[in-house]
Amino acid sequence: MAQEYPGPLVEIDWLEKNLSKPGIKVVEVDYDPQSAYYIGHIPGALLIDWKKDLNKYPERDIIDAEGFERLMRRLGIENDDHVVLYGDYNNWFAAFAYWIFKMYGHEKVSILNGGRTKWIALGKPLTKETPRVDKESSYRVLRVDLRYRAFFIDVMRKLRDPNVVLVDVRSPEEYKGEVTAPPEYPNEQAQRGGHIPGAVNIPWKKAVNDDGTFKDVEELKRLYESRGVTPDKEVIVYCRIGERAAHTWFVLKELLGYPRVRVYDGSWSEWGNMVGAPIKTGDEP
Repeated sequence: MAQEYPGPLVEIDWLEKNLSKPGIKVVEVDYDPQSAYYIGHIPGALLIDWKKDLNKYPERDIIDAEGFERLMRRLGIENDDHVVLYGDYNNWFAAFAYWIFKMYGHEKVSILNGGRTKWIALGKPLTKETPRVDKESSYRVLRVDLRYRAFFIDVMRKLRDPNVVLVDVRSPEEYKGEVTAPPEYPNEQAQRGGHIPGAVNIPWKKAVNDDGTFKDVEELKRLYESRGVTPDKEVIVYCRIGERAAHTWFVLKELLGYPRVRVYDGSWSEWGNMVGAPIKTGDEP
């Protein structure tokens, strides 16, 4: 009997009870697996290396449908598996992976509330043992949903549209143009600092509690609606390379049920380097 899908967000207690059940695949998504997954991970968790597995080379792009199929087959994930994603520190890259899973039509996928930080804080077990995938799956991408993604030209066309709201989820210092990259990524700066004209600044971290779990729905509604980010509008979220934006996309799309939310994953690393792209500095949209 198939396990009932609990929804886009699962709690640590739920995962601990269901870890060994068939049809459930746990995946850790890391920017740097050497500082996370290989030190210790949830027993049975597979690894997605964000840089190697979810990006297409040599171009700057996410993996295409064929690349996603190859990744799922290598990991032994089938189309009807329930995939539970979690990430290092703050679930940024888990949310980015979730966004890709949904774009390529995977139905049953969830994020672990609080990620590995919460798992460790609760004293749950870790292992260094890498699970063995005995055989590749027969995974196939059955549909591609590009409604979740925005490109540079889409944002340019929407700049003055009153039915569209842009949300910059970076830190206030990045938004104002005081820094061109967060301190943890000093080598990934853009040529120019600032924000896209008209974008409101709602840093991603305002949506989470101190332990990395998401705030409750009513608190999240107040946070976004008070800044004009309402479900009747099309919402485009961006950050620097798309990972923090995917985290806010998950909040708006999956937790609050906003019908039209897109990630501009080119984000500031594209916009701040694009010749002729309009830029605003300071703390006003």
